[in-house]
Amino acid sequence: MNFDFSDDQKSLRDQARRFLDDKCNRKTVREVLDNAKTSYDARLWKAVGEQGWLGVAIPEEYGGLGLGGLELCVLAEEIGRAVAPIPFSSTAYFFTEALLAAGSRDQKSALLPRVAAGDIIGAFAIGEGPGAPSPASIETSFDGARLSGAKIPVADGDIATHAVVLAREGHGQSLVLVDLNQPGVKRETLTTLDPTRGHARLTFDRATGERLGTAGEGWVLTEAVLDRAAVLIAFEQIGGAQACLDMAVEYAKGRYAFSRQIGSFQAIKHKLADMYVAIELGRSNAYYGAWALSTGSAQLPLAAAAARIAASDAYYFAAKENIQAHGGMGFTWEVDCHLFYRRAKLLAVQAGGPSVWKEKLVRRLELKNAA
Repeated sequence: MNFDFSDDQKSLRDQARRFLDDKCNRKTVREVLDNAKTSYDARLWKAVGEQGWLGVAIPEEYGGLGLGGLELCVLAEEIGRAVAPIPFSSTAYFFTEALLAAGSRDQKSALLPRVAAGDIIGAFAIGEGPGAPSPASIETSFDGARLSGAKIPVADGDIATHAVVLAREGHGQSLVLVDLNQPGVKRETLTTLDPTRGHARLTFDRATGERLGTAGEGWVLTEAVLDRAAVLIAFEQIGGAQACLDMAVEYAKGRYAFSRQIGSFQAIKHKLADMYVAIELGRSNAYYGAWALSTGSAQLPLAAAAARIAASDAYYFAAKENIQAHGGMGFTWEVDCHLFYRRAKLLAVQAGGPSVWKEKLVRRLELKNAA
């Protein structure tokens, strides 16, 4: 059994890496970080849309490339490696996946071609404050036509044009598609650790919305979207972690102390080796998730939880150790280590933190063993 990517997928990865090396260097990321007026690079977002990346997993009948989940995993890894300041995950991993899973043919026809072209920035709004969302914690309400309530924090909610919102409807929950450019929606930008990925509080005051899927199946659909997104986020985390290791190795080869490369010292060697082991463990779990995602396997919930946990641990560990490998310079604003540390901390809590996914993993293993 071959668990590697195909030659075509590797070619896509190489092309994506060259594109991002040209369009999204560290200077580009810093420009967004230092710009208080925006949380993303609009020119890069437009270029990504022109490349067709946003339509990779969208069927051709809806204006996409009709490829699949594996190709999206490849792109996610390269976006993570570049720490790209664009709302790719919110749009491609969450918003698009929700539309594909639950949207009607008319909803897909109206929105997916615009998503593929980069004209729509999507958001997925489920949280309503501290703690992991649950069916009991959802207070935002939907009456079949109007949406009222507040969601916080919403990734890329400050720049999104549309959102899929989890709301209470009757005695259950439903997913609601909302155009955010309407009078009934208020946005409040939030300050986060990583300003290159904006967050907002969205308040809905009888905003017009359309239900996605059937009334009452919102929580089941949310869990399905989160499982698929977890695999894609894992690849983004592995890409960032690998960039941290590459950065640390390069510095260790070029930095001299006591007339020797610091990479020749045992303490640094062990540090780099530990980073490598953590990343490979995360990568293997991410590949397991990619297989389950692309085949529609019943193991996806289990694989997604394993990938999410391993990749979160790997990225945080690699980002932290990259700073340590750079010594005193690693803590300074001039060195780029903090770009990855910020993103590692942010991605670790997106779609639920490691503790949430560890609980899911235990619960899913119990169900599997009981079957």
